[in-house]
Amino acid sequence: METHAEDDGCSGPDEYLMRAGYALGADDGCIADARHHAVAFLDRARSELRLPLPARVRDLTQLVVSELVTNARKYAPGPVLMELRITAGRVDVVVWDSDPTVPAARAANPGRIGQHGLEIVKAVAEDLFVEQEAVGKRITARIALAEAPGSGAPAARALM
Repeated sequence: METHAEDDGCSGPDEYLMRAGYALGADDGCIADARHHAVAFLDRARSELRLPLPARVRDLTQLVVSELVTNARKYAPGPVLMELRITAGRVDVVVWDSDPTVPAARAANPGRIGQHGLEIVKAVAEDLFVEQEAVGKRITARIALAEAPGSGAPAARALM
């Protein structure tokens, strides 16, 4: 993970074509709500922008949303904010929470029960950035719309 500062996606070929923000509730149902928002956002991008969005992107976006929002709900008191952004080449999933602690992926351990969320996100995302804010932190996971040539499916490659 790295700190994200200069490439904000607001100019050039990476210009955001669409973005939407969501304030998520304080209950565990907000995780399902976040996934539903992500699907609706991608459906809107496909229909309004005519972007080709493979099922892989939809599945990975829901997975990343679920993992990041679950972590925010589990470890941070207070509200969780989610922003979804799309360019011609990627989807950004941005989750803000009030806990300033920067998360760290743990070493892979197939015997460990739970606490694999950040490992999973790192494995399927093109990039992962953490920004400390005046209050809390913002985590951005980038999901490529197209697979890198010769890479195979990211989720299958990462979980083998």
